[in-house]
Amino acid sequence: MKNNKAVLYVHGKGGNAAEAAFYEAIFPECDVMGFDYKAETPWESIGEFQAEAKRLLSEYDSVILVANSIGAYFSLLSLADMPIEKAYFISPIANMEKLILDMMQWAGVTEDEIKEKGVIATDFGEDLSWEYLTWVRSHPVSWHIPTEILYGSEDNLQSMDTVKAFTAGCGAGLTVMEHGEHWFHTEEQMQFLREWLVGCEAKNKG
Repeated sequence: MKNNKAVLYVHGKGGNAAEAAFYEAIFPECDVMGFDYKAETPWESIGEFQAEAKRLLSEYDSVILVANSIGAYFSLLSLADMPIEKAYFISPIANMEKLILDMMQWAGVTEDEIKEKGVIATDFGEDLSWEYLTWVRSHPVSWHIPTEILYGSEDNLQSMDTVKAFTAGCGAGLTVMEHGEHWFHTEEQMQFLREWLVGCEAKNKG
């Protein structure tokens, strides 16, 4: 028999929808759905993410969002006005403009250089795009869905201050794993993630 609640799981870069299986035991009263999205840019993500959320919201009484890294950023852009019950974000890209500016600094390039060339490849595998930067600047995130965030203290993509500023702005809860990384993948990190989610769910039900 189908549950009346669904979990929409959104992976990060390099991840896949099959990762959703990890969350099935954590949400036993929900149907857990991995989202195999194709978008690679924020402007591509909006229509795709909204269509998936609308589909689930038409089939279930409530939908919980669990999202990782850039998948969380795409969700922030796309689903802010959807009637999502609550969200759990793991290492969300909380400020994409700041991340791009940091990557420009790492690569030793200026805004003028990117504006002139359009796209600049970097040694660390990320293309820096003027179109991407200007789009992000003109589409700020506004998020008010009840949210809990898990952040690793050794996250190499965004600082604690960046994440704290985001959580303060949207009223989200924040849990920090000491020595945790941006990508939660080791046995210890996944156990921490599991216990964090179980604890959040128990607190909500209590």
